[in-house]
Amino acid sequence: MTTNASNIVFDDIFTISAIDKEGKKFDRVSRLYAHSKNYDMDLTLDYNVELYPLHEGQSFALALASSLAKGPTAAGGVGITEEEDKDRDVWRPDGKGRRGLEEDYEYVMYGKVYRFDGGTAEIVTAYASFGGLLLSLTGSFRHMTSIVLGDPVYILLRK
Repeated sequence: MTTNASNIVFDDIFTISAIDKEGKKFDRVSRLYAHSKNYDMDLTLDYNVELYPLHEGQSFALALASSLAKGPTAAGGVGITEEEDKDRDVWRPDGKGRRGLEEDYEYVMYGKVYRFDGGTAEIVTAYASFGGLLLSLTGSFRHMTSIVLGDPVYILLRK
């Protein structure tokens, strides 16, 4: 799943089981329900259907990352030059600045982990908000040990 050499805190492949099963509430936003292939996780995610159309039965790769930098983030900035630190988390649509994980994915959002429910001892749920678009990820705590309450998070999707 994750390694120390990466900023990715969770990744898996999900298959969509339903979209908008409680009805569509917004014009450009849908809520998908999916189940993962590798880690037996359940996902509920709000996403922009105009920017990233998805369909029931379709599979997609999902990654959660603490930063868009491709390599590990150096602890305390040790070993990072002043120029690298200046544009560490810069993302620009005009292609200027450093390129990172966003180059490998088709849909990227930035948000924050706002809730973490323990549920049973084995099964936990992490909640994140991406500017009002919500994520709920439920499954074994073993696969979500790197997801930390209050931390910023990027969600990255690709078909």
